[in-house]
Amino acid sequence: MNEITVTIIDREGEAHELVGPTDMNMNIMELCKAYELPVLGECGGMAMCATCQCYLESETALPEQSDAELDMLDQAFFVKNNSRLGCQIQLNEDINGIVLRLAPEA
Repeated sequence: MNEITVTIIDREGEAHELVGPTDMNMNIMELCKAYELPVLGECGGMAMCATCQCYLESETALPEQSDAELDMLDQAFFVKNNSRLGCQIQLNEDINGIVLRLAPEA
């Protein structure tokens, strides 16, 4: 399988089913930007801005958060227990069917 399906719930509560390639080393932030969803990704995916923060709404198992991701979330607004940075979630077969909600903009 070279594609997975990701559901992103935007800030108005509308769900968007996105299809993303697993063979291009993309992450959730990049996929959202490709579909023109309102994700800034100001730092370009370096875990340095939290403008791609989202909430994990499914039971999808994700890798442990890196120190950089945890440090950034420590400084971000609207952080919850299920907060993740979209730039730190790589598109791969393990996350097929994941559901994420975009965090409010600061």
